[in-house]
Parts: sequence; C-alpha cells; structure tokens
Amino acid sequence: MIQAQATARYMRTSAQKAKLVLDQIRGRDVNAALATLQYSRKAVARDIEKVLRSAIANAQHKDGFSGDVDRLYVTACFADQGPSMKRVRPAPMGRAFRVVKRTAHLTVGVAERPVRTAPAAPAARGGAKTAKTKTRARDEAAKATTARARKPAAKR
Repeated sequence: MIQAQATARYMRTSAQKAKLVLDQIRGRDVNAALATLQYSRKAVARDIEKVLRSAIANAQHKDGFSGDVDRLYVTACFADQGPSMKRVRPAPMGRAFRVVKRTAHLTVGVAERPVRTAPAAPAARGGAKTAKTKTRARDEAAKATTARARKPAAKR
C-alpha cells in the first residue's frame, strides 16, 4: 500500500480556519476531495487544494504505485499552528492595540486503497460448518423465547 504526504508551511491563515475545511475532505477519495475544495467558499481551500495535488503527485512517483489515481484517498489531513507575527495598531488616546497575524502548517496524506478480492466459495469455506452454526443459532433463539415466556409479566 503506497502512502505519501505533502506539507505547506507558514500559510497566512489560522489553523482553526484551515481545520474547518480539512475536516470536510478527511477519508474521502481524492477526486471527491478535489471537487469539494474547488466549490468551497473558504479562501484557505485553494491552498489545501495545492497541497492535496502535491500529495497525489508524490504518491505517483513512489515505487510500487499501481498508476490508478482513483484508488487514492485522503488518510490524514491536519493543520498545525505556525509562528504568529505580532503587529501594533494605533488606538485612541495614544494607546496601541496588538494585532496577531497567525500562520499555519498544512499537511495532507494520501494512501492507496487495497484491492478487494472476491470471497471464497461456500464449499471451500466448509459448508457443513456453516450449517452447524445456523442450527446452533436457531437453538439459542428458541431458548431465549421460552425463557421470555416463563418470565411473569411486569405490573403496570
């Protein structure tokens, strides 16, 4: 299973705003994630889209990649807080207000979904064994219904 990730550091947005968009694409196929980011109204979605495309390209260049981008999905995506720039804004009566310009480190990881194989035929799994478990389950269900019938009805 191929795994790859990409990171964009010092992006001029807060990690809190980026997490709102990252939560929408976590666990989705890369094509669905790209479509979600393309139609998102958040400005940080454009930056996350670039990081996701970079992670897809990193996965394509790894040895052992099947070549099928449709099998890739977003495994991990998170935003860590970066350094904050502190600035001063003049305020009335000679005072000053502090302005904090936050940055974030965006990380997106993708992986390849494993290929699903067809289940084995019932004869190969042991058909007699499944018949025994069916009768055992039927017997347990019968015992449960008789136990319920013996229990006195609750007073209302």
